[in-house]
Amino acid sequence: MTEPLFTIPLWADLLGVGLGGVQGAMFASGFQGQRRLDWLGVAIIGIMIGMGGGLIRDILLGLPPASLKSDWYLLTATGAALFGMLLAGIFNRLNKVIVALDAVVIGMFGAFGTSKAIAFGVPPVPAVFIGACAAVGGGVLRDMLMGLPVSIMHVGSLYAVAAGAGCTFIVIGNAFGMSITLAAVIGIILTAVIRILAVSFDVSLPEQRRLYRRKVAAETGMIPIIKTPEEPGR
Repeated sequence: MTEPLFTIPLWADLLGVGLGGVQGAMFASGFQGQRRLDWLGVAIIGIMIGMGGGLIRDILLGLPPASLKSDWYLLTATGAALFGMLLAGIFNRLNKVIVALDAVVIGMFGAFGTSKAIAFGVPPVPAVFIGACAAVGGGVLRDMLMGLPVSIMHVGSLYAVAAGAGCTFIVIGNAFGMSITLAAVIGIILTAVIRILAVSFDVSLPEQRRLYRRKVAAETGMIPIIKTPEEPGR
């Protein structure tokens, strides 16, 4: 593979990792009772969110993970997670700040993933896919590690969709001659705005409330409809 035309600055990559680590601490602080986490657990969650997206991005690109080429990635993710844990009481009172932080983290990982894919000559559609996977990858790894339902698979405020929109803009902007750096900055802003508006106005994709299975042969008989139980407030 040839050398890329654009390289993500180390400080920018570490900023995304650090913000992801703080976000992981905010997530960990919500566990109570038997599920509460100790310092090591918080650090692991911070590492998963802070570094997971970059790991997935580089694996999809067939590259050695950038986060394993420098000591600063692990140190930043761990330190940010522990810092966030110590200040969790303060951060949890600032709900708007947490929502904004989450939106910026999604935008940064998506933009970095798409930009790096473009720089290595990946076609537009796969570049968007790689960016979206990088944006949601940390959250997916976190949920799997904690034995929780994967959040992007369930009804909720636009998450992967916001990242996909930002990544798509980067590809289109670059195709029309915009520099990758400028396109990435605008992509981050676009992702963050969509995410924040979706949370603020409780916007989500339509829910699949019932799954119908079709009778494929006469001898199969009637196949019952599979229904999910109604949740309170729906």
